[in-house]
Amino acid sequence: MGAQGSSSQAPQESPWTALLKSPNVDTRVRAAHDIGQSGDALQIPALIATLADPSVKVRKEVVIAIARLHAPKSIDGLIQATKDPDSDVRVLAVNGLVYYYTGQSIETGVTGFFKKGYHQAKSHFETDVTQVEPGAQVDPKVDAALDATMNETRSIESARAAAHGLGVLLARSAVPDLVKAAHSVDEDLAREALNALSKIKDLSAGPRLIDLLDSTSTGILEDTAVTVGVLRTQAAAPKLRSIYENNSDKKVRENALQGLADLGDPASVSLFTRSLVSNDKTTRALGAEGLGRAGDAKPVPELEKAVAAETDVNARLAMEFALTALGSKNYLNGLVQGLDSRIHGDVARTYLIELARNPKIQASLYPYLDSGTDTERRKLCDVLMYSGNQSSLVPLERASHDRNDDVATEALHALRVIRARLSAGGGTT
Repeated sequence: MGAQGSSSQAPQESPWTALLKSPNVDTRVRAAHDIGQSGDALQIPALIATLADPSVKVRKEVVIAIARLHAPKSIDGLIQATKDPDSDVRVLAVNGLVYYYTGQSIETGVTGFFKKGYHQAKSHFETDVTQVEPGAQVDPKVDAALDATMNETRSIESARAAAHGLGVLLARSAVPDLVKAAHSVDEDLAREALNALSKIKDLSAGPRLIDLLDSTSTGILEDTAVTVGVLRTQAAAPKLRSIYENNSDKKVRENALQGLADLGDPASVSLFTRSLVSNDKTTRALGAEGLGRAGDAKPVPELEKAVAAETDVNARLAMEFALTALGSKNYLNGLVQGLDSRIHGDVARTYLIELARNPKIQASLYPYLDSGTDTERRKLCDVLMYSGNQSSLVPLERASHDRNDDVATEALHALRVIRARLSAGGGTT
């Protein structure tokens, strides 16, 4: 009688799947590219199967396609690709995993990070602040895959990319291996690891980096000076002061001062105070930051005199930060107004995030959620997303009904993050 009346049929193979099996390499490449552009996540299993393709060209395009589809199934495929025999494929896979969590879009065609590939670590502490947003939940197997890739000796390029990615994803579990990588003979890997540790902010790593302040590499010395400051490594303060006072390299000295300023080293208060009258605007700003964090109110008159005469916006913001941190109520308004600046708004935001960890200062910010400009109100919601606590919920609830849609959206975002943090029993970020 044949199969008449039977409802069971073999599933039809997608045309794309057939093209991925073509004997022609260019056809397989084009098929992978088109799938990536299609947005059809149902094709991910076929793409993952193609990760075994003998052509590196095909595997590269497959990894890009899997990343672009940005579905939960993408993670397994990208993790698999971090073990590819080809270094470039592994780098693409690492970057794809990072993009999965940062939410950055990938432009049409092989562009952006995927086209540029890995760039050497330079000026990270000035330009590289990319990281997942507060409260983001990263699958532990992603952190493990990046950690394994960083420790893989076959390819230094993918190891560097993985170290960078571990920092972006705030992979605390990788801290011991990042400390090890910070001591690598490859300077770029070491600097990527230092940058990652400065983002993760696991304070236990700091003491294990102090020996790098004796490095003969200018780049390592620069980045270590900043990292030990970010990690509040008080034991590093004597070496940082020595570097600042004796090193002939201007950038190294500047970074040593930045490290001391981040530490708020009490023994450096006189050094910070002298810095307020420097001819260099960065030195003045760092000196002010250091005074703000050192917690000694004695230099307040010098700070007030300096801020009145200051012509550089960033240095003035640093002085307003310091005076606010030391208890003055007259300078918070200047910092909030600074949020409106297209050029300096991020500087003001960073200072306010730190200041808002003080409950009294945080409470002083709430009225601005009602009275500030649209930009000020929106950015204050962002500040509270990082530093807010239980007391922030009511003001943000009110802001979630703001007349400006962007402010309301940012307030809802901040509420979601703070509630998740409170539920997890966590403090501020």
